[in-house]
Amino acid sequence: MPHYIYESRLLKTMAGPICGVDEAGRGPLAGPVVAAAVILDRKKTPKGLNDSKQLSEEMREELFPQILETAIAVGIGIGSVDEIDLINIRQATHLAMARAVRELKVAAMFALVDGNDAPALPCPCDTLVEGDARSVSIAAASIIAKVTRDRMMRALHDEHPHYDWCNNKGYGTPEHYKGLKAHGPCLHHRRSFAPIHNMLYPQEPVTQDVTL
Repeated sequence: MPHYIYESRLLKTMAGPICGVDEAGRGPLAGPVVAAAVILDRKKTPKGLNDSKQLSEEMREELFPQILETAIAVGIGIGSVDEIDLINIRQATHLAMARAVRELKVAAMFALVDGNDAPALPCPCDTLVEGDARSVSIAAASIIAKVTRDRMMRALHDEHPHYDWCNNKGYGTPEHYKGLKAHGPCLHHRRSFAPIHNMLYPQEPVTQDVTL
């Protein structure tokens, strides 16, 4: 389970506050990438925080408002499909993370970022591999990012029901590919990702793969 050790160590060397940063939606074929930054109040941290992937959808939805209500600050940043196609998914993810940190109502003095690829943020940062399972601040950010993006994909499903986004959230499931085969890509598909690019431009080399 995630804990507060990393934040505590940093707070011995600086005044804080410290935010956790994570993203949701690097791998899907459709939809934006969403990042969140969260500064927790240690005295009011909701119980049950964990890597969003380890929680049920019901539990994530339950924790989402608790984080919003008890955290010192929460910021959300989005990298659009157009930005993903223009600058690639890695750079769009970094852009979304920077936007999330800038959206914090209380400026963070330091950020703990999930993964091993440090983005350029408005404050100094350090990366933490599997941070969403090790730091409560990153775990909280992972839940905010995941729930926010899932809600966006469910809303897009209402406009484009052929792709089963209410269930797959834009990932390349058999149902999603079935919809693509029958109806082709729509404006919310990432044209730089290999499966979509190859469908639209079979004679051109792909610019991005879903593994990036």
